[in-house]
This record gives sequence, structure tokens and C-alpha cells, in this order.
Amino acid sequence: MIDARAVVSGEAQLAADVSVGPFSIIGAGVTIGARTVVGPHVVINGPTTIGADNQVYQFASIGDAPQDKKYQGEPTRLEIGDRNIFRENCTANRGTTHDQGVTRIGSDNLFMAYSHVAHDCIVGNNTVFANCAALGGHVEIGDWVILGGLTAVHQYTKIGAHAFLGGGAIVTRDVPPYVMAAGNPAAPHAVNSEGLKRRGFSDEQIRNIRDAYRVLYRSELKLSDALARLEPQAAVHPEIRAFVDFIRTSTRSIVR
Repeated sequence: MIDARAVVSGEAQLAADVSVGPFSIIGAGVTIGARTVVGPHVVINGPTTIGADNQVYQFASIGDAPQDKKYQGEPTRLEIGDRNIFRENCTANRGTTHDQGVTRIGSDNLFMAYSHVAHDCIVGNNTVFANCAALGGHVEIGDWVILGGLTAVHQYTKIGAHAFLGGGAIVTRDVPPYVMAAGNPAAPHAVNSEGLKRRGFSDEQIRNIRDAYRVLYRSELKLSDALARLEPQAAVHPEIRAFVDFIRTSTRSIVR
């Protein structure tokens, strides 16, 4: 299932049913899991591990060296899970020794055309990166996050699970779980209620999240006072615990 015009290193490991299109290059140190389809004109360099049932479209560059001036060719890696889709011209870089040496991408993610995952990023599961969404280095993206087209996320920023970033958002501070944010710089606008409904959150859970959002963003309380007010609710509602814990561990401050 490897096109005769593709170039596959003898030091790459491909499952027997992997498909590789014409003019694609698979470098040394690349491992690709079952049923993954690599289209034409794709470059995958290692050390990179790609799981099962992924699709990589033409002109994507996966697993190349990090775009970091401090990188001196150290053996870092990229790890990708299962059932991801990388559309045209996507880029995902390996890690650096200035972090854990690895970039990690989970499973069931959609990376639309020209989206970019930089060195040392951690991307969860079931995310959507719309066209030209880009992450700086060391960014963490939670599960079910949606990044609108042309979204840019500053290095070391964290975006919590189920957050939604509007198109063209410039994200320089952490975005808590469930929050919809947009603008330059990105500012919070509401709770991602529709997304939560689609993912099986109950009406009560969504109501709790909305109440927590109002305490944080509408009560005019200081951050410490807002967290103190939310703590009793977090003790009994897991969805609020995730919200509070994310804010307490934020290192760049949160959008507010």
C-alpha cells in the first residue's frame, strides 16, 4: 500500500496496512500504526510515533525539528494518538530539551488546513483547530476545545476543556474550562452551553457552570474572593471542581 514514488526510510516502522501516497517522505525513527493513511506530498520525520486510523493530507509536515533557536539537534520526539485528521499544510513539531522533550497530540482531533502545533505542546482529545489556528510552544489544550480560524495562542498558555475560541482570537492568558472567548486580546463572553449540551452535560450541570461563570466574571469580586465563593460548590459538583482547580493552577493568569 506504499506508492512506488514514495520514499520510506528503512529505519521507519509502518503497520502492514498503512497507506502512503506518491511523493511522500517517511523518515527514520517514524512509527505509524494500523490503517493510517498518508496522502501524497507529505513529509513525516522522526522520532515520531503515530497511532492507528489517522489521516494525513497533502503537504502536511509532521514531526520535523522545533522552530526554536535554542534547539541544537537533540533527540526529541512527537507522539500522536489515534483517529486524528491533519488536513492540507498542517505542521506539528517535535519537542525541545527545554521542556520534557516531547510534543503530545491525543486522539480524535481535527486539524484543518494550515493549523500549527508547536514544540512541547500538549493537545488533548476531540479538539478542532480551524484553518490557520496556531499554537506557540509549550501550550496545553484540554479535551473538546475548539479554536476558530486564525486563532493564535501565546506560548505557555493553557486552554481548559470544552472552551471555545472565536475566529481570530489572540490568546495571551489562560482560558478556563467551558468559557467562550474572542477578540484581541481574547476576552471571555459566555459559557459554551451549546457545546456542553452536545457532549452530554445535564441541564443542572450547565446551570452550575453558568452560575460559576457569573461569580467569576459578573460579580466584580477579586479573583481570590470569587474562588472562595466557588469552593463550597466545587466540593459537591465535579464540573465546578474542574473550573476552580484550573484557575488555581493558572500560571499566566486567566482571561478576564
